[in-house]
Amino acid sequence: MSEAVAQTVASRFSELYGAEPHGVWAAPGRVNLIGEHTDYNDGFVMPFALPHTAVAAVARRDDGVLRLHSADVESGVTELHLDDLSPESDKNWTAYPAGVVWALREAGHAITGADIHLSSTVPSGAGLSSSAALEVVVALALNDLFSLGLRGWQLARLCQRAENVYVGAPVGIMDQTASACCETGHALFLDTRDLSQKQIPFDLAAEGMRLLVVDTQVKHSHSEGEYGKRRAGCEKGAALLGVDALRDIPYADLDAALARLGDEEEVRRLVRHIVTENARVERVVSLLESGETRAIGPVLIEGHASLRDDFRISCPELDLVVDTALASGALGARMTGGGFGGSAIVLAEEQDVDAITKTVTEAFASAGFTTPRVFEAVPSPGARRLH
Repeated sequence: MSEAVAQTVASRFSELYGAEPHGVWAAPGRVNLIGEHTDYNDGFVMPFALPHTAVAAVARRDDGVLRLHSADVESGVTELHLDDLSPESDKNWTAYPAGVVWALREAGHAITGADIHLSSTVPSGAGLSSSAALEVVVALALNDLFSLGLRGWQLARLCQRAENVYVGAPVGIMDQTASACCETGHALFLDTRDLSQKQIPFDLAAEGMRLLVVDTQVKHSHSEGEYGKRRAGCEKGAALLGVDALRDIPYADLDAALARLGDEEEVRRLVRHIVTENARVERVVSLLESGETRAIGPVLIEGHASLRDDFRISCPELDLVVDTALASGALGARMTGGGFGGSAIVLAEEQDVDAITKTVTEAFASAGFTTPRVFEAVPSPGARRLH
């Protein structure tokens, strides 16, 4: 599969640029099992990589020119000059790869130019980190071609800076780290404060289960205001409570912390979600490590209720997926990703998958919603060179 994809992308590169690429790389999208909106609060997250990837054929240049093309966008080759790259100057898809080049150069790495052709199978706007996959695949390719010697977590940090500063989206570190560092058959337990990682075995098929992603087809955008409002509210809560980040509020001290916030009702809800969500990540890690995989189902359900009621970032389509799946026998379900659309995940016994998929699809039709896209999420490898 990857060999065929690499050949296709390399061939298109040659057509566009009149020469062979110096290599082909891939970086995956991700789905987050548990730990939502905790990453920019220095908390815990638990993503795993999807089989869906952004693939880049890249050749090094030494003349200060960056040429970009995507198989997924109706446009020709975009030519940029490295010395002209500046934050928030580009509102197109090209801001993501260009932002990575800018971030690498800002960090002191001597990037002298590149020709890049990209193709992605990560659904855009579905909360599955299509933008992070795009950033990480470019960062990995340049890391290899310019012999920078950067490790996965370092590339993730630079990609986050590209998205925060160059693109202007206030995202945390989870998506880029997941794309750069995840491993086949594992979920990544990541402490977003110090970027320490632990690979947790997560092979549902071996235990007779499946994890479905249900893409509601409701598009969302991180750089729009609601995500930023939640982040600002969390920072306000940390300031009011006198801590560096909400990560520093222990679960055992939650009630006392909420009492100290008085009539700051909106901030109270945000704080409650973050503190309980960090605890949920730790519970899921503990359950998986002790072989009690089915027991994570109720924790996923709790997470959805918290995102819906306290963080208030669900939507009717996401709630319908969760409610319908649970009524159809799912072990657990919750929205995943930034919210306001995107995808939900459903943990189910293997034999129940077809029935749940059918029931959810029928429920969407009855509600007059766009037909959802349903696929199995299989923990897949992180960013890598294909060719």
